[in-house]
Amino acid sequence: MKRFKTTKGLIGIVLLLAILLVAILGPMLIPADASTAMDMHARRSPPTWVHPFGTDQLGRDMMFRVILGARTSLEIAVSAVVMSVVLGLPLGLISGYFGGFIDNVLMRLVDTLLAFPALLLALTISAVLGPNIQNTIIAIGVAFTPYLARIIRGEALRVAQMPYVEAARSSGTTDIMIMIRHVLPNILPAVIVQGTISLAFAILAEAGLSFLGLGTQPPAASWGLMIQASRDQLDIAPWTALVPGLAVALTVLGLNMFGDVLRDILDPRAK
Repeated sequence: MKRFKTTKGLIGIVLLLAILLVAILGPMLIPADASTAMDMHARRSPPTWVHPFGTDQLGRDMMFRVILGARTSLEIAVSAVVMSVVLGLPLGLISGYFGGFIDNVLMRLVDTLLAFPALLLALTISAVLGPNIQNTIIAIGVAFTPYLARIIRGEALRVAQMPYVEAARSSGTTDIMIMIRHVLPNILPAVIVQGTISLAFAILAEAGLSFLGLGTQPPAASWGLMIQASRDQLDIAPWTALVPGLAVALTVLGLNMFGDVLRDILDPRAK
């Protein structure tokens, strides 16, 4: 079992590092017009030495677009998760620490949002605000906030009962200082682990929104947008969907495996 966890962790780290390198360094190494350059004489070209991942229905190089899509998808996912942490951390921390009436009010608000599936809530917000990258970040960030708030509240509730917190209260330390000095540092591992796992779901959510036309808009490169554009080409050019679909699958797999490694490292109960 230990060897399996180690192997899984190594695979996750390798996948994640490879994707990060592609997203960060890839766009610097390809032509500036890589996402829009068209070759109408090479439309739906299968993978060749010239186009290793083939071309799409407009003759655009799939490898270039997947590389650019990696940056787009990761930027949206990271921004959305950071937003959900910024919104969910104070909600969960205050609710779990104080309890009582404050806890009931804040958690009822969170429960209202949890009544909607995350993707459905993101779809609704994106449809109301309009389809673009900024609104996609807002939609995914708001949709994931209640899940993070619930987890943070549970951790804060546990830490708030610890003897060192009771000792700090007895010494006259203010509630704000107790939360900052004692509660927050002890719930950060759970926040980091959940944030890493949420990145995987955020990438899937972005791909889903773009596929439905409510996320990234053309001519920008996005994995979900590439899959959406390939719907009518599956019988004659299946690589146009397989390549971005495989990119999404490997990224989500790497993030989930890396999240499991972080949980094993940071969670003392797992040890």
